Amino acid sequence: MLTVLISGAVAGVLRSTGDTGREDRVHAVAAGLRCPACQGESVADSRSPIAAAMRQVVADQFAQGRDSDEIRRWFVDRYGPDVLADGPAGGVRVLLWAVPALVLLAGGWAARRTLRPRAAPVVPASGARPPPDDRASRRAWRAGAIALTTLVASVALAADRLDQPAAQPPADPVAVAVQLARDLETQDRYGAAAQMYREALRDRPDDAIRLRLAFALLRASDTAGAGQAAREVLAHDPDSPDGLLVLGLAQRATHSTDATRTLRRFLSVAPKHPAAAEISRMLTAAPDGLSSGDGTGPAGNRRSPPPPR
Repeated sequence: MLTVLISGAVAGVLRSTGDTGREDRVHAVAAGLRCPACQGESVADSRSPIAAAMRQVVADQFAQGRDSDEIRRWFVDRYGPDVLADGPAGGVRVLLWAVPALVLLAGGWAARRTLRPRAAPVVPASGARPPPDDRASRRAWRAGAIALTTLVASVALAADRLDQPAAQPPADPVAVAVQLARDLETQDRYGAAAQMYREALRDRPDDAIRLRLAFALLRASDTAGAGQAAREVLAHDPDSPDGLLVLGLAQRATHSTDATRTLRRFLSVAPKHPAAAEISRMLTAAPDGLSSGDGTGPAGNRRSPPPPR
């Protein structure tokens, strides 16, 4: 029984500290991150779009030369320490390391007490009590067995508690999706950013997120999607400057005759908007509101005004 317990404890320690050098680095880091949109799943195991984007961020950062610790710190800085699936070793986790050593010590002590050389025993008379040494050995074995059982039970309870998934997601999934989208926009990956904004809108319909989606779609050359997102914002707020701006730019990119009217309304609603000067120059150069086709203005998507903050 002692051999079985020692073997199980050693196997558990080896499995928890095994060499992960052969595993894919991205999968190894993703396995240590908790998916914000899932209950008890890691980023490596989850199939949610947020987890897919986080895996891509891990791969991108490896490509930039960062190591595993730097990538983990990057996620912690943005989403807090709860984004890590495994907390620092300590507390009840120490039991998982201490049990093999304690078992070996207890077994060695019991074996020494039992197997050490003894003087030839004196045969007691019939009905006499056993020698004191036999009683001491039995007490020692009983105490060792009780202590060993207690330790094993403690480890089992601790492992069960450690394996329980978090009761709540580590971070707001919408906030994580928006932050990921912004990070993707800084890399000029507007299509992927738009997917993250759509994921955020599924959980929280919000015009601020919808406007960011519209700008991302405009930069991704999806003028139809950008115009639709802008119209949804204008349905709630007809005088939204950013909604009018995106809609006007989307209409201009498709050579719509409504572009001039929409952009002039944008200028009348928000004459001090950061994009107002550029829109005024564009309308002066092309009064009919149609794209010049050179790809250098807002319709060309190379100098589009910045998205709302």
